[in-house]
Amino acid sequence: MKIDYERELNPPQWEAVRHAEGPLLIVAGAGSGKTRVITYKVAYLIDSGRAHPAEILAVTFTNKAAREMRERVENLLGNLAAAPLICTFHSFGVRVLRRHAERLGFRRDFTIYDVDDQKRLLRRIQKDLGLSSSSLPVDRVRSVISRAKNQRWSPEDYLVGSHDFDAAILAEIFRRYQTELRRSGGMDFDDLILLTVELFQRFPDLAESYSRRYRFLLVDEYQDTNSLQCELLRLLTCAHRNITAVGDEDQAIYGFRGADVTNILRFEEQFPGARVIKLQQNYRSTANILEAASALVSHNENRREKRLWTEAGAGDLLTMFVAEDPAAEAEFVAREVGRFLEWGESGIAVLYRTNFQSRQFEEVFRRWSIPYRLVGGVSFYERKEVRDALAYLKVIRRPDDDISLLRIINEPSRGIGAATIQRLQEHVHDHGGSLWQAIQWAVEERTLGPRAVLSLKAFGELIEGLRTLSREAPAIALDEILKRSGYRAALEMEDTEEAGDRLLNLQELLTVASGFGPGDESWQEFLDQGSLHTELDEIDEHAAVTLMTLHNAKGLEFSVVFLVGLEDGLFPHARAIEDRAIEEERRLCYVGLTRAKKKLYLTYSRRRRLYGASAQGFSTPSRFLKELPRELLEVQGEFAFGRRTYDTPVELKAAALQSLESNRKGRPFSGNTLNTVADVKRALADRTENEQVVEKPARFRVGELVRHERFGVGQVLAVEPADEDDLKVTVRFLEAGVKRLLQRYARLQRA
Repeated sequence: MKIDYERELNPPQWEAVRHAEGPLLIVAGAGSGKTRVITYKVAYLIDSGRAHPAEILAVTFTNKAAREMRERVENLLGNLAAAPLICTFHSFGVRVLRRHAERLGFRRDFTIYDVDDQKRLLRRIQKDLGLSSSSLPVDRVRSVISRAKNQRWSPEDYLVGSHDFDAAILAEIFRRYQTELRRSGGMDFDDLILLTVELFQRFPDLAESYSRRYRFLLVDEYQDTNSLQCELLRLLTCAHRNITAVGDEDQAIYGFRGADVTNILRFEEQFPGARVIKLQQNYRSTANILEAASALVSHNENRREKRLWTEAGAGDLLTMFVAEDPAAEAEFVAREVGRFLEWGESGIAVLYRTNFQSRQFEEVFRRWSIPYRLVGGVSFYERKEVRDALAYLKVIRRPDDDISLLRIINEPSRGIGAATIQRLQEHVHDHGGSLWQAIQWAVEERTLGPRAVLSLKAFGELIEGLRTLSREAPAIALDEILKRSGYRAALEMEDTEEAGDRLLNLQELLTVASGFGPGDESWQEFLDQGSLHTELDEIDEHAAVTLMTLHNAKGLEFSVVFLVGLEDGLFPHARAIEDRAIEEERRLCYVGLTRAKKKLYLTYSRRRRLYGASAQGFSTPSRFLKELPRELLEVQGEFAFGRRTYDTPVELKAAALQSLESNRKGRPFSGNTLNTVADVKRALADRTENEQVVEKPARFRVGELVRHERFGVGQVLAVEPADEDDLKVTVRFLEAGVKRLLQRYARLQRA
């Protein structure tokens, strides 16, 4: 079926798609159809005969995004005899290094060290140096090393160029880490890009060969590239200038990972003569959401001017809820989520700045029986049993993979204790070689105790026996490993619900492995799939309710979004305020706003305990709230009336009471100026003496203002049946706090 590009694309999209030769930057605003443009451009290049599928390379940042692009291209063009290469940056690096790693002194079957592997190795190095993880957290060490590699620094370069107060010890850990990686033939995630760049720079003929092979290069999320990735793209275009970069500097939120927003802002300098096309028509959100988001991000200076627009209607105003405390904030969100679920709405997200904020919402969702999915838990490939099984597979292919060997040497328990392992590691440190060789030495020389030697001998014989399985398909090998190692039997003997779940996870891994045949390339593809998998690949944006951080929400969309915890010090984060990184925090807020399609809620709590404080203090509303147009907000919650919020208790209560009395029966106070709570109380007392109140039984609504003859003025929080003839009304009174009253006896009046 022929594609009618002009009909299926808007004018700027079609202009970007048919641009073939030379550098092009597509500035794609949120929800403007960037994935559509990339996939249609790939299809157009093939459909028009400008490129053979094998001449096209499209790179992005997550496996999920790459998979979605491939599926869309297949839907447009059907099954192709040859397919374009659509993958992540890291997958491309693996592809190149598997073919040419020997030029850099590595074996082609190198092991990829994921985050957990890196942490294990770093902890071991810190232990050898007598350092505790409390004094030098392993996450910080890993971050320092990653940042150094992305700047192409060696340990010596880092020591010279770093301003860290503990740079000397960090440089030593970095040096040992690199030595251990190289000795075991491993690479970490950063190496996959770093070494690919090094390979192309050392062997320009190889870079030119790849550049001529992939005559058309398309890059997704260009604003998230770091300096290494940008250099890789430059090398891949050394034989041509046909690069199409798609991105939006307003959505650059990964600076803490090394992403450099100036890459997209300086695209025309990096690729002279580049054409720039802006996509500003939004297909996701209502006009009110877009207007608020545009107004917010316009406060940033480092950006290209653009304004999103939509043909959809204005939609609802943004709801801003002011909570008394985090518990009230979570209760409000749960109540609103419950209403949407009753109406059959799905695709609801609660987005927050930091992970700790999820607890309050998880607790209230469980209490209200609201089903939810938490993004940030343990993903499939991070589960212990899955990692153990993959470690066995890696070891039978490469016994000198120390990290994987350490993982399984006593898993399941086979009598090889910590003291024995320590002796083996000391031997490696003193004599070199690998842990596998140290095991053979211990068995042959019998330098350890008899029980330890017997256990090591049995383990060595097990691995030697299993190594022949590497000629089989991965699924066959894995099934035999689980049987011969005793791993499956140990879980079956445990006979608990948790053990049952772990067995199901191993069965699922066998299902995944069944899609791969025998042979080195197939094995490597299967193992790489697990190593390159990330949490973002498991996000299901169609789940009924999702809890996640704002950084994880990038690239997703939801019908209803609750953006919570909008307080200075929390969002924007205190560290960003101190480091003057407000622009990136504002971009993060912009990303949160533009995830919403139909309805957007913004919440903050007047009191919150942060960072181990012993008591809750008053919070300051986020500066980002003040940058939103007030006419787009409807304000609800504690002491929030009209389209204004108040900062002190006296001002809040006086404003609440004044608003209450001014609106009662349309009669404002007769010219009185009310500045304090006392003023308002006097005015109320004067009026009550001169006015007979007629009691009228009524069913009150949540949010309604009421008056009680003893407790005074308050706001209805909940209404629920008490028995057949009565209702229970929960009210938060301005002076008396929260009370639960039976309507029959309370004699509440609408205020």
